[in-house]
Amino acid sequence: MITRFSDEFLSEAERHAAWGAAQLDTLTSFLPEGPWTADLEACRYRQGGLDLRVSVLGSYDTHEHSWMWGWANPGLRGTEVVALAAAVERYGKAMGIAEFTEEALDLSGFPDPRIAAETLAFAGMGVAEAPGYIGVEAGPGTRVYFLPDDPQVPRAALDPVTLPRTLITGAGLIGRSPRRVVTGYFDHHGVEVSEAGGRMTAELPGGGTALITFDAAGRMADVSLTVLPG
Repeated sequence: MITRFSDEFLSEAERHAAWGAAQLDTLTSFLPEGPWTADLEACRYRQGGLDLRVSVLGSYDTHEHSWMWGWANPGLRGTEVVALAAAVERYGKAMGIAEFTEEALDLSGFPDPRIAAETLAFAGMGVAEAPGYIGVEAGPGTRVYFLPDDPQVPRAALDPVTLPRTLITGAGLIGRSPRRVVTGYFDHHGVEVSEAGGRMTAELPGGGTALITFDAAGRMADVSLTVLPG
């Protein structure tokens, strides 16, 4: 049983916090409401008339409060439907992040095991660079998490108008290093960031500049934009 995530895992999760939160909002708006079905052999997920190619990231036992990665599932190990989960395991081995390489994790020691499971799904989504994750009830006491692996799913673009809210929201998810949230967001969008003192500057695609200021405690103090007209 673990009672907290490792610093390495939390640092990785935080790197994806801002773009991941924005992407989950985009996926939620895209998915139609309705019952769902899945054909794991065909890597297909259907909800509300929409068919998507997916990968099984993992599953959460709500009774035992345990998480199992898709690549570790005895019935799915080595199959195409857990390819993205297997990529998460390889990344974990390369980076020394134990949470990605343990077949199963006992989350019962966390204050809220369900939130811990969602954090694992969120971090796995980020490592796989998937356009969100889908968590659904698959039976009594079982929740399955899918990663969309389909170009139909829209990707959340860097929007200067919503950028301040996006960065502030991301900084509040893990709450450890706002700087890592900011650099992770711009790195995801292929935007270079320069840092001097307590400020980060990013040259935005299409022109314009984002200036992010941090206070002496490392907290995000201000996000200001200069956007070129037209």
